[in-house]
Amino acid sequence: MKMMTSSMLKLAAAAVLLCSCQRVTTTSAFQANYSVQPKTAVSSRSALFAKQLTQRQLQFWEDVEEGLVGIESFYAKQGYSMDRIKTFCKRARGDLPLPEPASAGHQPSEEHIDGLTASAFWDAAADVSNFPWAAELEANAGVIIEEFQQKLLQTSNDDSSLFSGDSAWQSNVMGTGWSAFRLQRLGVWNVKNCASFPKTYDLLRDLNIPLAVRGVCFARQTPGSGVAPHSDGRNFILTSHLGLKVPEGCWIKVGEEERSWEEGKLTTLDTSFEHSTGNPTDSDRHVLIIDFWHPDLTTAERAGLMFIYDLRNKFESGEIPFRQPKAKPQEYQNDKEEEGQGLAGLWKALTGGGE
Repeated sequence: MKMMTSSMLKLAAAAVLLCSCQRVTTTSAFQANYSVQPKTAVSSRSALFAKQLTQRQLQFWEDVEEGLVGIESFYAKQGYSMDRIKTFCKRARGDLPLPEPASAGHQPSEEHIDGLTASAFWDAAADVSNFPWAAELEANAGVIIEEFQQKLLQTSNDDSSLFSGDSAWQSNVMGTGWSAFRLQRLGVWNVKNCASFPKTYDLLRDLNIPLAVRGVCFARQTPGSGVAPHSDGRNFILTSHLGLKVPEGCWIKVGEEERSWEEGKLTTLDTSFEHSTGNPTDSDRHVLIIDFWHPDLTTAERAGLMFIYDLRNKFESGEIPFRQPKAKPQEYQNDKEEEGQGLAGLWKALTGGGE
């Protein structure tokens, strides 16, 4: 079936949630705007599951289950199944074991969709059926490179830095030599930053790239630095690096294969494989990083994942107030520990740069 654009997906998901909403209260922003009335009761959880999750996490997963009911109902009429999303939720909250690696170097996490093609590198520009936007992006790479170089020159003259680290966690993972300038993050375009790169922004929007939750950014790696081997674990997001300025000798290793970037060309990888980078030169290396949905996902699965991660953002920002979960766990952990439980990546790893 033909995939919708990301804008159409968002509209479809929003329509499902709004049309399915049957409960509105004044005490919960989630209930007012995102909740749907489930046709059946929320499934019971094991005592072990209840002990492992905090009250806030139990609330999150209950809201996820209820929200997915309307999305599943909407897409079932079009012949889509949400079975893999249900399995994703079970594994992410700890009810299922971690997935098995697909090959050497593959390190999938609890945030995993079963049955997706696993390959360390992808030749996106040559694969029109799976990546219809990639060849055109490469054909227009000169527009992005020129605009980026002009901005670099401007910030250099102004004695200001275009790049800054995203967070202390990011520095720990990516190393102090890696930094980013965000155009989009967690599904939201940074209006101020995009205004500095209007041609790049327009091009990315016009290509209808199925952008995923992690985002789009310009990334710098300083001389003599590197990103240590690590895996993002999430196999349903692929990442393309468009080479902007690549000194000879820079490298990226994914799984057991090592390559370099090419200026004006895409290097596309699956970051659920262990990957690392190095810049042994005396000049900065720059790439544009684009995170997008794996092409094996169906329209319904994308909508389900978008809902889950959008809900996570609302929980993280405090937009959704606390309520007592329906489940009655025998024992709760301190809510301060919630970032290390269940969806480990949901509360912090999604802010990564996909490198």
